[in-house]
Amino acid sequence: MMRERTALDAQLGSIKKFERDVDDATTLIELGEAESDQASVTEGETAIVNLAREARRLQVETLLSGEADGNDTYVEVNSGAGGTESQDWAQMLLRMVTRWAERRKYKVELNDRSDGEEAGIKSATITVKGHNAYGWLKTESGVHRLVRISPYDSNARRHTSFASIWVYPVVDDRIEVDIKEADCRIDTYRSSGAGGQHVNTTDSAVRITHIPTGIVVACQSERSQHKNRATAWNMLRARIYEAELKKREEKANAAAASKTDIGWGHQIRSYVLQPYQLVKDLRTGVTSGTPSDVLDGDLDEFMEAALAQRISGGGATVEDID
Repeated sequence: MMRERTALDAQLGSIKKFERDVDDATTLIELGEAESDQASVTEGETAIVNLAREARRLQVETLLSGEADGNDTYVEVNSGAGGTESQDWAQMLLRMVTRWAERRKYKVELNDRSDGEEAGIKSATITVKGHNAYGWLKTESGVHRLVRISPYDSNARRHTSFASIWVYPVVDDRIEVDIKEADCRIDTYRSSGAGGQHVNTTDSAVRITHIPTGIVVACQSERSQHKNRATAWNMLRARIYEAELKKREEKANAAAASKTDIGWGHQIRSYVLQPYQLVKDLRTGVTSGTPSDVLDGDLDEFMEAALAQRISGGGATVEDID
């Protein structure tokens, strides 16, 4: 209840602030015109333009009214075929999502990570905590394609790599998900990576396989097997809940199908670093000429367009919502 109250307070506060800012800008323009002060008029007009952009952003955010949009979320990144190249790309995507979350003051926790043999990661799962975390990040679910001159190729050839991002909501206590333990296989193993003696000398890591659906989750972030087991169960409940949500939504079913193969023909976005600089979302047509900014977490424009498209059911952009 407190969480819902805080979210409503924030929404009401943003509306009141927006109204004040519009009033201040229009007053500034009126005073500038009355006193023939062109600088004040220009300042007021600039503020109005910025407020129009902010209004579109707020309007998109109000569309985050799905059943689980307001929840915290799990984000799972997996490398595709291609060894070190795709594993390095998967790590870049993990950093991209983490940087986006940090920009929004969301909390990020690492649940599981499997490092590549030479560089990068084979897979990793994080929890992103914050209001509407799932609502925003669900737009990133799919296959992401990278084209660049490989830093791991001594002949400096251009390589194409693929990695996937899967996003599913954290299930809170208000949502019941019934899972029979008899339908699951639970494995324990030693954690990998840094962490000292307490991590990699005992079988503290936990992997749970839900046999009817084939869903697999793992957690190795805690020292205690008991805590890792509890987190893994929560992750499994979230994955099964997300699968049920997608059965109710035709477009989400199409999105799930696009994640069955991490390769050609299934990507939602392409990132080209050589021979030119371009990021293009293949669902909405939104582009950016600064891939470095996008990979540093500048994802809002892509997310807003994808949300607008989900709502309209077509190729809408944020501007179309007006």
